[in-house]
Amino acid sequence: MPRRNTSRTRSADRRRPQRHKDVLHEQGEDRSRTFRCAGCRLDVPLDAPGTGHRNHCPQCLVSLHVDARIPGDRASACRGRMEPLSLSARADGEWMLIHHCLSCGELSANRIAGDDNPLPLLRLALRPLRERSTQLAHRVLLTL
Repeated sequence: MPRRNTSRTRSADRRRPQRHKDVLHEQGEDRSRTFRCAGCRLDVPLDAPGTGHRNHCPQCLVSLHVDARIPGDRASACRGRMEPLSLSARADGEWMLIHHCLSCGELSANRIAGDDNPLPLLRLALRPLRERSTQLAHRVLLTL
């Protein structure tokens, strides 16, 4: 019967390093036209109806801080995760997503795309009303 290795080396030192596994991409798939969402991990196509430079996920609206000054320049060094904060409407009626970078704190406005999921957009639009009604309910409870 072979003897066990009784040396005091840590088991992590004896392990082989894991090789990179890309589960959501098939072998040979062209990844130059997609990106992986930092929020929901969905593979998102770069082509978007209504905008020339998609930089957010159409399902969860999460983005990465990739643009510096001009949409599509991809010149930002931050690369932090950007959470959707609110919506804004331009004078022509177009909706803009307001993103907040969790790394550097910068705010940015991005056009919504034609294939964005309407449910998260509606939740963002109704957030001020929900927060206002919650504050009023707390005030009523405090006065009772």
